[in-house]
Amino acid sequence: MELKDILAISGMPGLYKYVARSQRGVIVEALADGKRLNAAFSSKMSALTEISMFTENEDVPLATVLTNIYNYTSGKEAISHKESPEKIKAYMAEVLPDYDRERVHVSDMKKLFQWYNILVGAGMTEFVLPEEEE
Repeated sequence: MELKDILAISGMPGLYKYVARSQRGVIVEALADGKRLNAAFSSKMSALTEISMFTENEDVPLATVLTNIYNYTSGKEAISHKESPEKIKAYMAEVLPDYDRERVHVSDMKKLFQWYNILVGAGMTEFVLPEEEE
């Protein structure tokens, strides 16, 4: 399983693995429970490789942030997304010290930690971006 095959779908909680294309959308499999379903083409879908986080300097790819969390936790689960906003902000400052405190909201951090825990729970250990085509 590669990061480029993992999708975030608006209106649907959690993360999904791309399985195949269907007549009305794409067939995806929930990473949390393995259930397959059809996501309509009208749904906004983003591959995790397309997402980045704001920092004080430049945007950092989500893969880099996930790798930072993985290294910080030694491959274990991160803080729960249900913790208090203060704890989540403090944890974020430890894994990505230069994140933009004005543009990265607590809701973004909660989603980040929830996604990380889903990915680690699904057995992902490497968060790399696909090599660019030459």
